[in-house]
Amino acid sequence: MKGVARIAMLYTVFSAIATAANIGCQALVIWLYRGSFAVPLSILVGTAAGLPIKYALEKRHIFSFESDNLAHDGRLFVLYSFMGVFTTTLFWGVEYAFHTAFGTDAMRYLGGAIGLTLGYAIKYQLDKRFVFVSRA
Repeated sequence: MKGVARIAMLYTVFSAIATAANIGCQALVIWLYRGSFAVPLSILVGTAAGLPIKYALEKRHIFSFESDNLAHDGRLFVLYSFMGVFTTTLFWGVEYAFHTAFGTDAMRYLGGAIGLTLGYAIKYQLDKRFVFVSRA
């Protein structure tokens, strides 16, 4: 498999892994806690679980990027996370829209998966242009 097709396949697999971690953690939070903040807490925990997984996989296997040292890697992760603010807002918006429209956990998770997919497609372009670039 070459070039764009390989990247698309890997990105899809890594997105699925991060999505599974995200949705799985959301389901776990909902299972453990049914209080008034269950939905926002589950989305926050899911996001916190999926983000470092996706960062590590993409940095190595999509962008073949090596940071100079731990401090550089930390700055990259912060920039990577910052680029995700817009896409995370999109993801959360779609998930909450499904939650509001349908009122069930299953439909909220479907909305989350759709929102993540849209966000990941946009995030790839942002990361390619602004995060995983060599500074000459």
